[in-house]
Amino acid sequence: MGSARRLYLFAGIFHLIVLEALLVPAILFWPDFAKSIAPLKALAPLDIVKDLFTAVERTGVEAYVHIQHFFKGCHTLGGVVAVLLAVLAISAEAWRGTLEIQLARPISRLRLFAERWTGGALALVVPVFATTATLPWLLARVGERMDLSKLMLGATHEALFLLAIYSATFLASCLCDKPFAIAFVALLLAVFELSIYVVKVWTHWSVFRLADPFVFERISRHGALDASLALCLLAFSAACLGLAWTAFARRTP
Repeated sequence: MGSARRLYLFAGIFHLIVLEALLVPAILFWPDFAKSIAPLKALAPLDIVKDLFTAVERTGVEAYVHIQHFFKGCHTLGGVVAVLLAVLAISAEAWRGTLEIQLARPISRLRLFAERWTGGALALVVPVFATTATLPWLLARVGERMDLSKLMLGATHEALFLLAIYSATFLASCLCDKPFAIAFVALLLAVFELSIYVVKVWTHWSVFRLADPFVFERISRHGALDASLALCLLAFSAACLGLAWTAFARRTP
């Protein structure tokens, strides 16, 4: 398990550094962006994009943070990290033939399964909370402020969304020994879902509706998680995890 732990540690550090590297210039660019909202909105070709500019006009830096950090940074980078970690946890090892070695060792199968899922989950969500915690300091650099507790609520919802993606891919990783196929299909589905998000009518069928800037705006406005959405994401992750364990428990060394 030493190599697996090193993988999760490296992945978590890499995720954190890149996420923060995306966040810093985005926040520092806010003063210039704020001056250009109206002309940019007029040039926006899609209604959903106009709605996002309207949200920024309405709530200022708050909506901008939701778009830049959660919807753009965490969704994009976190989604890729979720898929890759899930694939590497089980399917890639089975493909290389090393998983059977792990299963043949005198270690609880449940412990092996739990450590693989938990290690990837922590590498996925800890950087989201860590980078979100830097936002008040970054915003102060441009003369803005946001309540840390509300930001952390947003980070919690983002973590639940990413864990749903991770758990679904983890299930596929337990069922299939073709890591490249799983990663390709998962990333293709993510691109498709993001593509239909900006298409009128079709947008309502996009999974990104479950964690788009308007959801984060509601969470910030009410100072509480959206209970129905949070429970839905938790239930989905739990169901995927239960099915993944069923598949993993039946594997033969």
